[in-house]
Order: sequence, then structure tokens, then C-alpha cells
Amino acid sequence: MFTSLRPNRSAARSRAVRLGSSVVVAALAVSLAACAPDPVAQQYLDGSNKGYIAANGFRVEEVKIAERGEPVVYGGVLENGEKFSSDEVAGDVVVVNFWYAACGPCRVEAPDLEAVWQEFKDDGVSFIGVNTYDQADTALSFAEEYGITYPSLIDVNTGEAKLAFAQVTPIQATPTTLVLDKQGRVAARIIGQLEDASILRTLVKDIRAEKA
Repeated sequence: MFTSLRPNRSAARSRAVRLGSSVVVAALAVSLAACAPDPVAQQYLDGSNKGYIAANGFRVEEVKIAERGEPVVYGGVLENGEKFSSDEVAGDVVVVNFWYAACGPCRVEAPDLEAVWQEFKDDGVSFIGVNTYDQADTALSFAEEYGITYPSLIDVNTGEAKLAFAQVTPIQATPTTLVLDKQGRVAARIIGQLEDASILRTLVKDIRAEKA
């Protein structure tokens, strides 16, 4: 099950960021129809795709190893026009960030995401963005402005990647950041703007240290 943490700033900056009180959530392996109440997934189903929906507070959730669902199979077209498949990062811990350029919280957290990517990119960790609203030129401009060097899927036209993840975990807000384990399963979820790079750093380190 997910365990949940609502850290304050001081807690977020310490190794003591541990995931405290348990929360009960629905089973991860559910049908897309079961995810329909999730507002962002419903936007894709309805074709409205309005983008940002504010989270009800920052939250971090972890999934115990024994309770993780099936690996997520996803892919699409990157902002540079190249095709991408999750097979390309098989065996890595993967950070998946759902974002779009006009989302204020996405802009604020961008430097922290890039910092963690730079720290782990040579250590079996991959980062992939999922842009849920913009076309490629806007995504490329954002990457240049904010110094983002990891790639993003342009998902606005098909919703392929978003729907793949919506089948196994709710995406309740933009931004949302998922950490996948080496088997490609959702191991942790950060809902809302990442408050500090140390939070994501801790999750990546812990999940990377897990035995296969």
C-alpha cells in the first residue's frame, strides 16, 4: 500500500524524510474505467485535456515492494521527434514527471528535477518527462530556458503515456512525479510541486538500493 508523508521544509531537507502514516488506496492494477474519477485521466477520456489541476497539498506516497503492481509499459514520441519505448530504460530506476510549460509549479520544481537527474544519470537512473499539454516546440523552449537535459514525451495528441500510467496509479495533479523500480513498477509517487530535491534524491537512492 502507499505510505504517506506531508513534510515541512525543515523535514524535507533531512534524511529523516521517511514515509509515516499508512493510507489505504485502491489496488494498483485496475482498469482505465476504474481510474475515471481521477480528474486528469477523465480529461483525457473526455478530450478536454485542460492541463493543471491543483493538488490538495504536497504529498509523497511509497508502495511496499510486495504490493507493487505490474510493470508499466509506455512510450510515445519525444520532443525531438524520436520514438521512445519503456524498453529503452528497462532495468533502470526511472523518474517520470508529468508537466507542461505554463504550469507554475512545474517551472518551480524544474531545477530540482534536473539536479537529481545530473546526480544519478550515470548510476542506472533514467528521467523522462511526460508533457500533457504542449507541442514539441513549446517543450523544447521550456527545456532550453530551464536547463532541462532529460527528454520528454509529447503526450497531448494521443495521451498514450498518461493513459498507460492511469491504469495503475492515479495522477491527481500536475505536476506529479513517479519513481519506478528496476522492474518498471510504480514504487513512489510525489503529488504536487516537489518541495525539495532531497525528497526525490532519498526516494531514488532507496529504490535504487533495493535488491532485484
